[in-house]
Amino acid sequence: MRKRTEPVALEHERCAASSSSSSGSAAAALDADCRLKQNLRLTGTGAAEPRCAADAGMKRALGRRKSLWLRLRKILFCVLGLYIAIPFLIKLCPGIQAKLIFLNFVRVPYFIDLKKPQDQGLNHTCNYYLQPEEDVTIGVWHTVPAVWWKNAQGKDQMWYEDALASSHAIILYLHGNAGTRGGDHRVELYKVLSSLGYHVVTFDYRGWGDSVGTPSERGMTYDALHVFDWIKARSGDNPVYIWGHSLGTGVATNLVRRLCERETPPDALILESPFTNIREEAKSHPFSVIYRYFPGFDWFFLDPITSSGIKFANDENVKHISCPLLILHAEDDPVVPFQLGRKLYSIAAPARSFRDFKVQFVPFHSDLGYRHKYIYKSPELPRILRLLPRLAYLPVRGHRLHPTFWLVWPWARC
Repeated sequence: MRKRTEPVALEHERCAASSSSSSGSAAAALDADCRLKQNLRLTGTGAAEPRCAADAGMKRALGRRKSLWLRLRKILFCVLGLYIAIPFLIKLCPGIQAKLIFLNFVRVPYFIDLKKPQDQGLNHTCNYYLQPEEDVTIGVWHTVPAVWWKNAQGKDQMWYEDALASSHAIILYLHGNAGTRGGDHRVELYKVLSSLGYHVVTFDYRGWGDSVGTPSERGMTYDALHVFDWIKARSGDNPVYIWGHSLGTGVATNLVRRLCERETPPDALILESPFTNIREEAKSHPFSVIYRYFPGFDWFFLDPITSSGIKFANDENVKHISCPLLILHAEDDPVVPFQLGRKLYSIAAPARSFRDFKVQFVPFHSDLGYRHKYIYKSPELPRILRLLPRLAYLPVRGHRLHPTFWLVWPWARC
């Protein structure tokens, strides 16, 4: 019995040993397979990571491009909407166009005291105020001839007023839009004219500078008329010339037309950088370039000007002016195109009102670089202005003054 159980026990032990060895090898095989799969998984992940990173970077770049395009499109639509809205806004609010023409709210140079012209180098200038109408006050500068600058020190307004009765001619200067009577280029012109022996009287229209009132073409013209009458009441028989620049040429021709109609014309009219009328000037102005070919440009932009009562019709006024006329214009003027000044001359020259007076047109070559407001720099200006008293006696012929500067006597048409 013991022999029979021994072989059985041995057999059981062999089976157990064989089963344990087989299970151990299976476990080892299983562990090896797991390690292999893990290695394969890790290897696959490592290869995929760069591709995933590249895909993510591309998606971010595309997202940024799309976001940028959306922003640009929004900006483009806003600009386009504003571009289309502005004409309708101006049409509905004509006062905006009037503001853009006068630009009286632009006060340059800033932070100057108009009560102290000596701060601008005009130490022979007096500041005072006149009242053309009730509730309207205008600031005036009166600069005496430079030869009197020592005598002018510390003098009061009465002395300056009495000085107008001296033997020196007087220039009433009417400035253009924007700025004040203390503008840099204007001050430089006063100095030039003063050095040539002229009294220079200038002022800010109502609504400009320290002048009180609301600007309008009628009001500006009336202010100029009031100052002219104020000068004539104190100057006796001294010559009085009226000088208008840019928008001031419109005021000047309005004024001189009225003076001629009442038979008290000035001794001469000087127009620097003039235009024909405000509609043509507005259409030719650099600011109108972006709308010049806009459908209905005249209806949107020009008609509101007329409806605001702003005409400044130089082309019509010169037909009713009977005094010598001098036109100065630079060929490189970017604000008032040179062709408008020449066109105005071509209208004035054959006018019947000038049959007993001379019309003189002086173009300044573009190489000189005088543009819109620097004609005062011309070395020929003193010679030109000295001709003013002799305009009625100048010969009917052409005369060349400078290789790049022409002085044309347009009445040589005969």
